[in-house]
Amino acid sequence: MQQTIIAVCGPGVADPDTLTLAEEVGRHIAEAGATLICGGHGGVMEAACKGASAAGGLTIGVLPGPDRAAANPYVQIPIVTNMGQARNVIIVGSAAAVIAISGEYGTLSEIALALKVGTPVVGLNTWEVGKPGNDAPDPLHRAATPEQAVAIALRLASASPFLLLSAACVQARRHILI
Repeated sequence: MQQTIIAVCGPGVADPDTLTLAEEVGRHIAEAGATLICGGHGGVMEAACKGASAAGGLTIGVLPGPDRAAANPYVQIPIVTNMGQARNVIIVGSAAAVIAISGEYGTLSEIALALKVGTPVVGLNTWEVGKPGNDAPDPLHRAATPEQAVAIALRLASASPFLLLSAACVQARRHILI
């Protein structure tokens, strides 16, 4: 079965409280045995990678430019794209769930892209989003703590159609090989 990948999105520059939240999120992701994917730079991305790395987890940084060395020191697998902010499509498309922490406009774009492609988003002190003139409920799953954010993301990831399809393909392949 495929490894569960959880994206962590947030600003490249953040206050100490936000960085603490991000580091705890990264640690909880690793402790759950999931892989962390992010934009690979500083701020929330670096703090989340630091937490995951300290807990023995795997971290992937999808970088906007052509330089592997631009990754924060806790990124274990840097992926260079030379795509600028378009890399956000790769981040949210590779994840079974997204955790958005705080945020600037780049984070907002990741939230919007994730919602557009059907990747569930967990919000931890992040943007309020909704369609204009629509009384529909908030499309983000809100969390009050890093532990709760990761628990919700993992629950949503386990129900992800992509993962269910992957599991069905593995089962079908096993059936064919037997």
